[in-house]
Amino acid sequence: MPLIPEEPQIHESAQGSSATAATSHLAPTPRPVPGPRPAASARPGRPGPPRPAPPVQRMPRDVAPAEPSPSGPAASAAPAATPQIQLLPASAEGALDAAEEALDLLLDSGRSPGEVLVITTGAPHPWTEHELSFGEASYWAQHDAGDDVFYTDATFAARAADRPVVVVAVNGGSAEIATTALSAAHSRAGALLIVCGDPQTINSVLGAGV
Repeated sequence: MPLIPEEPQIHESAQGSSATAATSHLAPTPRPVPGPRPAASARPGRPGPPRPAPPVQRMPRDVAPAEPSPSGPAASAAPAATPQIQLLPASAEGALDAAEEALDLLLDSGRSPGEVLVITTGAPHPWTEHELSFGEASYWAQHDAGDDVFYTDATFAARAADRPVVVVAVNGGSAEIATTALSAAHSRAGALLIVCGDPQTINSVLGAGV
């Protein structure tokens, strides 16, 4: 007689442990998300001392999209494919510094480093030169890892993968090179495209069909 009431208890606990195991097996394990890095720390592989905190007076301005939304059947797909464009006015000599300031603001606002691609039109970023000194295989391995900011120039921009944010420093080069870089950046930016350089040059390039 004592065995009879124990059976449902054993059956019940077995069901509970099975359900718990099934639930724990089906529940997805959250992947850790890297938080913003302190502005004072240098990015991995970046030569030179840490860049000082960016001045407050330089803030991004919105730039109107180059063309209005189409009214045909493709109109519904256009907004998803068009990133927001922001312009940071700067000379060719100061475009790279402006791009670094924009990058620091992005990271400080909570953007993950792996979400950002930086493209130069003139002299390569020092990080690019440093990493390419170890060979292209090592350089692109860091791109494929996708866990940090990736710097490239107009020569390699077409090979870079899409990222939510693309920053372009128009720090020199011909108009053709700037057009190539901005076209690649525009097609790879998922949400935001930040362009640092001379506004007249940038607007003429953007208006040329980028």
